[in-house]
Amino acid sequence: MTSRIRLDLLLLYAVLYMVFIYAPVLLLPLFSFNDSIYVTFPLKGFTTKWYEEMANNPALLAALRNSVEVGIVVSIISTAIGLLAAKAITRYDFPGKSAIIGFISLPLVVPYIFLAIALLTIARKYLDIELSLWTIGASHILACSPFAMLVMVSRLEGFDKNLEEASLDLGEGAWSTFWRITFPLALPGVVASLLLCFTTSFDEYLLAAFLSGNETTLPIYIFSQLRFPAKLPGTLALGSCILMASFAIVTFSEWLRRRGVQGSNVSGI
Repeated sequence: MTSRIRLDLLLLYAVLYMVFIYAPVLLLPLFSFNDSIYVTFPLKGFTTKWYEEMANNPALLAALRNSVEVGIVVSIISTAIGLLAAKAITRYDFPGKSAIIGFISLPLVVPYIFLAIALLTIARKYLDIELSLWTIGASHILACSPFAMLVMVSRLEGFDKNLEEASLDLGEGAWSTFWRITFPLALPGVVASLLLCFTTSFDEYLLAAFLSGNETTLPIYIFSQLRFPAKLPGTLALGSCILMASFAIVTFSEWLRRRGVQGSNVSGI
């Protein structure tokens, strides 16, 4: 009886916590249809003009294009780095393995504000690199690579390693074994990593704000619009679109990752 009460209290706490965290975010779609520039109850009326205004905004579309381009490049490079790192971690033992894993994982624990200041100092003071989308992309690769590595580690540990050994015993080389055996089996994790890295890069603000120069990404554009009350509804409409898209991408990537792990477990049986 006591354990049942504890379980119910824990469930109640989890529900209240989720409501506290996500309820304000879920209000974005509601107010994006409000026929008023003020975010207040009661709603004045229903309108879709803010979405039309958003679609006809050249500055917004340019920022969106920048974020998509950076996100695609970052997701591909980060996933490639994560796949190779996960391959080394799960298949080989070498000196300093724990230290290397910890070094790659540092961006997960170092606050982005410190990381942004350090990268800005290196880029401008020591390398004399002009700030642009390239510097944003480099910082996002640094931030996304640990996520990609962790996703790929969980995937590569989820299927039978004897398949690779059998391929090598049958005369295939290491590179051929990787492309014909390892990569197809790791494909669900690769897709999940691509989606997660893209979403992380697309939504990231702090690193982009320090390293953007004259080119802005979508989060920077959104933040700049918050200073103008008349532009707030259009920003809410844009935020609603990003919220829905991000939720769909993350949900799909997690479903794909779990499906791949389950499939490998079944094949292993």
